[in-house]
Amino acid sequence: MKLHELRPAEGSTKNRKRLGRGTATGQGKTGGRGQKGQGARSGGGVRPGFEGGQMPLYRRLPKRGFNNPFKKEWAIVNIDALNRFDDGTTVTPELLLESGVIRKIVDGVKILGEGELQKKVIVQAHKFSQSAIEKIEAAGGKAEVI
Repeated sequence: MKLHELRPAEGSTKNRKRLGRGTATGQGKTGGRGQKGQGARSGGGVRPGFEGGQMPLYRRLPKRGFNNPFKKEWAIVNIDALNRFDDGTTVTPELLLESGVIRKIVDGVKILGEGELQKKVIVQAHKFSQSAIEKIEAAGGKAEVI
């Protein structure tokens, strides 16, 4: 098969509706817009969510909760994820990012104590849980707050 031989599969394409091309077509005169009114005018129509003056759904539903604009977003790493690094490695947020343990660093990295740590590593992060510090030090490593 060559590039000039490519064509769509049979029945996969459909001709567009040609509006306003005579009454015989079934879409002549008003072109499917009906008789007068807001939808018949050029540039007419209603905004998204408008329900003809009825109270719209987004206003009928109650408001819920509160979004704190000052909330800190931590990248969470559990202790058992650090077993992939070799003994003596200094684990930094940048190393966690490039090794794929975390996806992005927004406000910082927090190390949590879920799982067991078998490697002796130096961990540098912005925050640690108390259990994470205990497990890192029990394995012979060190927890350093950046």
